[in-house]
Amino acid sequence: MIKILITFTLLNTFILANINTIVSILPEQTFVKAIGGDKVQVTLMVTPGNSPHAYEPKPSQMKAITKAQLYFAIGVEFEHVWLPRFKDLNPNMKIVDLSKGIDKMPMAAHHHEAEHHEANGLDPHIWTAPENVARIAQHIFGALASADPQNRPYYKANLDAFLAKVRETDSHIRNLLSSLPKGTAFMVFHPSWGYFAKAYGLRQLPIEIEGKSPKPRELIGVIKAAQKAHVRAIFTQPEFSDASAKIIAKELHIPVIKVSPLAPDWSENLVRIAKAIAGVQ
Repeated sequence: MIKILITFTLLNTFILANINTIVSILPEQTFVKAIGGDKVQVTLMVTPGNSPHAYEPKPSQMKAITKAQLYFAIGVEFEHVWLPRFKDLNPNMKIVDLSKGIDKMPMAAHHHEAEHHEANGLDPHIWTAPENVARIAQHIFGALASADPQNRPYYKANLDAFLAKVRETDSHIRNLLSSLPKGTAFMVFHPSWGYFAKAYGLRQLPIEIEGKSPKPRELIGVIKAAQKAHVRAIFTQPEFSDASAKIIAKELHIPVIKVSPLAPDWSENLVRIAKAIAGVQ
């Protein structure tokens, strides 16, 4: 009886998943699942702990490409190399550009990150601003509704619920930062939060100099800049060394907070950063 029940459940899941999709990074997986629900099967390319700058898909992921109907691209570097190969492998798979209509910013100053991101030096981390997340969600809805029109009302209901969460997140962040003066600075090792900073009138100060940790003499200049800007926290990513950040934090008596723009819980992630910048527990 249990075996029959399990078999029925698996079969039911297979039937409900009307569309096979591929996403590049974890935040996209969160967005697609929120809108697609149980009608969509989502395969993630850049698994946790890996970098989207130089990722190489596994054989199992290449197999998933052959069965996919939609690929949601967002502009991270590995896509530039692999998307043409994916398209050759599965000519029927539609590639949906989730960054369409979003004005991309140049990477933050004081380093040359173009070789680590996009060839034109633009910042791909568009999902760090709620306004951009809302546009991304609209693109996802449009692609799913087009691929599976009979379930358009289902996707639309999910989209409306998700957009409500986006508005709630944005409102929460604005309330947290409301007492801060325009241009308040926060420090990051790797400058991944430019869209977040722009959305809320903040400034991100990168520790990296030309894509590398600062040398001792350069570190002194970074510390002085942080002191002048009254920085309250330093944000580092798990995949980068935080040695320089710890030296600066010790000198300024401020915390080092590990936070990744690739985290799946995008809303909680942004609120956590806002709290740290505002000095709220």
